[in-house]
Amino acid sequence: MTAGPNLFEQQARNRRLTVAWLLLFILFFAWLGFGGDLALYLAAASRTEGQVAYRFPWIGLVVTTIAAITAWVSWRKGPQQVLWSTGARELTAPQTFEEKQLVNVVEEMAIAAGLPRPRVYVIDDPDPNAFATGRDASTACIAVTTGLLAAVNREELQGVIAHEMGHVRNLDVRLMTLIASLVGVIVVLSNGMGRMLRGGNWLRGGKGKASGPLAAAALVVFVLWVITLILAPFISRIMAMAVSRDREYLADATGAELTRNPAALASALEKIETHEAPTTHIKEGAAHLCIADPLGRDVNLKEGRLADLLATHPPMVMRITRLKGMAFQQLKAAGQLPAT
Repeated sequence: MTAGPNLFEQQARNRRLTVAWLLLFILFFAWLGFGGDLALYLAAASRTEGQVAYRFPWIGLVVTTIAAITAWVSWRKGPQQVLWSTGARELTAPQTFEEKQLVNVVEEMAIAAGLPRPRVYVIDDPDPNAFATGRDASTACIAVTTGLLAAVNREELQGVIAHEMGHVRNLDVRLMTLIASLVGVIVVLSNGMGRMLRGGNWLRGGKGKASGPLAAAALVVFVLWVITLILAPFISRIMAMAVSRDREYLADATGAELTRNPAALASALEKIETHEAPTTHIKEGAAHLCIADPLGRDVNLKEGRLADLLATHPPMVMRITRLKGMAFQQLKAAGQLPAT
């Protein structure tokens, strides 16, 4: 029932992937910048009249600098950006019974996990859901919807919060929050560069007609550059989905470990699954952070390689089955199974 043997391996892997994502993000935009410069230079050099008009790689320097600054901001401000995008409000002075119970349960699960208590947020959305965000345990935040507070009892809420504490303890929040921020930036900057591309002839680098091998090379570089620009948002979203699916199983196991009550988390997931309406306040960029897919996509109901690539979450029925299996083994070990 414990996730212990996988914990340190998962943490180390998440640290490596976090660094890799930051580097890939910067390298991606360096290619967009300097690749555009290279295409312009080759196009200018291939012309038969006049001198080469393009000498300074200003696109590469500007775009790479913006990417580096954006990666740093995403690392530092990613959790706040995610919370802002969902309209979450911090629960500093709980008023209702449900809010007070939530704060109490978060404190209990933080103690069980041996971690500082995360900041608690509530999202005014009737669909039951929850997610954790932050760079590490000291900056972690847990957000739940009002729909979740209304749908589950205390034990089920403990299971959900323990699941999210599992993401904090496993350092999933670091990687998944960073991805949520960087994917959004890639979409915005790619769209912006696409508009720049449509605004003028980027291969017109001097007088005369382009010809020869340099012109062909310029065309090849330009085509690769445009393909990268078009596919970047789609590929980044696919990568975001691919890194999150297996983490849900481990977080479920961690939640069962912290509460010693896997049946409660299974029951909470069943209640979450029965609500068919999407979580309207949580958009696609943060979908992989949630305990259940907020968009209700059918691909999350499937297994296989395609689903592993396109789905943000494993099939809910598989998660519930595994948790119920843990509960059965727990009862069996305690000798509490009814006689047959």
